[in-house]
Amino acid sequence: METKYIFVTGGVVSSLGKGIISASLACLLKARGYRVTIQKYDPYINIDPGTLNPYEHGECYVTTDGRETDLDLGHYERFTNVRTTKANNVTTGRIYQNVIDKERRGDYLGKTVQIIPHITDEIKRNIMLLGNTGEYDFVITEIGGVVGDIESLPFLEAVRQLRWDMGADSICVHLTYVPYLHAAKELKTKPTQHSVKRLQELGIQPDVLILRTEHDIPSGMRRKIAQFCNVAPDAVFQSIDLPTIYEVPVAMHHQHLDEVILTKLGVTPQGEPHMAPWMAFLEKMHKAEKPVRIGLVGKYVELQDAYKSINEALLQAATYCDRKLDLHYIHSEKIDDANADALLAGMDGVIIAPGFGQRGIEGKFSALKWCREHDVPTFGICLGMQCMVIEFARNVLGLTDANSTEMDPSTPNNVIDLMDEQKSISNMGGTMRLGAYDCRLKPGSLAAEAYGSTEVSERHRHRFEFNSDFRPRFENAGMQCVGENPQTHLVEVVEIPGKRWYLGTQYHPEYNSTVLSPNPLFLSFVKAAVKYSEDRH
Repeated sequence: METKYIFVTGGVVSSLGKGIISASLACLLKARGYRVTIQKYDPYINIDPGTLNPYEHGECYVTTDGRETDLDLGHYERFTNVRTTKANNVTTGRIYQNVIDKERRGDYLGKTVQIIPHITDEIKRNIMLLGNTGEYDFVITEIGGVVGDIESLPFLEAVRQLRWDMGADSICVHLTYVPYLHAAKELKTKPTQHSVKRLQELGIQPDVLILRTEHDIPSGMRRKIAQFCNVAPDAVFQSIDLPTIYEVPVAMHHQHLDEVILTKLGVTPQGEPHMAPWMAFLEKMHKAEKPVRIGLVGKYVELQDAYKSINEALLQAATYCDRKLDLHYIHSEKIDDANADALLAGMDGVIIAPGFGQRGIEGKFSALKWCREHDVPTFGICLGMQCMVIEFARNVLGLTDANSTEMDPSTPNNVIDLMDEQKSISNMGGTMRLGAYDCRLKPGSLAAEAYGSTEVSERHRHRFEFNSDFRPRFENAGMQCVGENPQTHLVEVVEIPGKRWYLGTQYHPEYNSTVLSPNPLFLSFVKAAVKYSEDRH
């Protein structure tokens, strides 16, 4: 069949969950046997979120082909088990860069380059790229921001034009907010009406409305919203707060969202989506009663979205281990040798989070020293792995001034150093070691046993690496380099075999963890944490 396009827009306020709704719809369509992909259009002028502070934008997600993207792409992959690429996330900055590059090449000779048609044509070209491959039945396109934002106007104009071009092969799903006023004890529909009116003023009539709410919206109120917004009554759905985001696809299907959207796109719904594996995951999650207490040591713990993929990978692994995740955020600026025991003694396992820069780094060393000496299952990711190496060098090898040249460029014991190919780079954006690379694991190692293989591929996001000049000293003292890139021999995985579970990865295994395919390292780590918990009680 012809590729169908579903445009998802948002209104009233941001952070309503357009990404979760888009991912849930994709999950349902995929469960019906359709080929589905999702793309996100972000209205900010950064080329990508790679240089943004996590406090600004949450986690930066990395695709297999090395594009730094919005965290919603993590939801897309976790809900669909479909890998995303650079084509799945485009920003205003990238659109403008492409148009300016074309103007400089002379592609527009004789023409004045304008928002319409040149910027909107470039947006439309990018939106159509995935559909033109012939690989997908449905392309879900999420427009970032809120209707009414000046930044989103070119994207919405492009959507308006595409709706006319595509006719019955496209629809618009508008996600909006129905607030509850506690003083009046009433749900209010006016914000939704104004949001839809604003969308209509831009020339876009939504076909489906999804109402985010903390309280159940009565059917009469939904009919009122349908009437005022020119939407069919059976195309108004509610998305009420749920205990977990993984229940959203089920809640949407119970309201027949997937069937209504298929019908509106001229596709006759047949049977039910094959959701048995998804439902089995939810059943395990709901049945889990015993907790597994994991401490996450990082410097962005005030904003949980900064570690979104790690949080979800832990939740998935805990669920498959029949445990309820009890996650404790520990600020790395507030932990030291004096209070490490008080903060960590109750944990069944500890994650040392990734990040950049000096702030909070000494706290990570204190946490690692305590975990190593008390033999607590410990998992270091990216900078967390590098901190494992530095702490071991200082407290086991006796190199008290050991450090990374990221933190101390003049350190004489640079056990972590800038990668050779990074030394001539001056531009910061999109220039790290990014994307999926092969890793060869040492047979019999903890990592190889977890994966059930000695050949794996995982995603990276870093500039600094383990300095192999020090490798013999580390391995003679007990920290083994058990994973390396077969081409460059870059050390990817370190572990201490004598410990219960003490392992660090230069790569980010959390990016490769989904609801139906949890990452093997996270599973292994949580299993070790569960066993440690049982051994203590």
